Amino acid sequence: MSEDVSKDAEPPVTVVGAVSDGAYTLLIADFADTSSAQEAYAALKEAEDGRHVEIEGVIVVKRETDGKLEVQRATDHTTRRGLTWGVVGGAALGLIFPPSILGSAAVLGAAGAAAGKVGQLHHRHELADELEPAIEPGHSGIVALVSDPAAVELRQALQMANAIVMTAIDDVVAKDVKAAAKEAEKAEEQAAGPKGGEEQ
Repeated sequence: MSEDVSKDAEPPVTVVGAVSDGAYTLLIADFADTSSAQEAYAALKEAEDGRHVEIEGVIVVKRETDGKLEVQRATDHTTRRGLTWGVVGGAALGLIFPPSILGSAAVLGAAGAAAGKVGQLHHRHELADELEPAIEPGHSGIVALVSDPAAVELRQALQMANAIVMTAIDDVVAKDVKAAAKEAEKAEEQAAGPKGGEEQ
């Protein structure tokens, strides 16, 4: 499998529509294939320590040639943090992509529900216009909500990306995303009942 980007090269970074009080950054990294995106997800997991690198949510997707999105990795049930990452990542996905192209949202449980809730927000449209083309058809991508996109560890984790597009989002949008995620997570826990819902 050929890599377009050498290990020490930085992927091109495009910053779009930065908002002045941006407390968080919505980031999309485009990868030539799913295995590179999955490796980057694992690297993000290693890098996140809550101090230098704070990641609120992350999700791995594949964009089919017809433009539809299939979620490759949503929730990691091995840790509570991994579960939250997936649900917040799903909510972030809903900010960018319309439900009509989220092919697997229905089977995503809480992450899909969060995407649906956020998809109804009034400020979704301008973000969608700017960020939706970031993952090319036939490619895979990572959608993440982070607090410091310039963190060295974050850039290292994403070094195999072909390109990274990011935009600052204000506190209001970030709160909406996290609220939708929390609501969806709670609904899934209630649906799962007393067993704790290990299965999705």
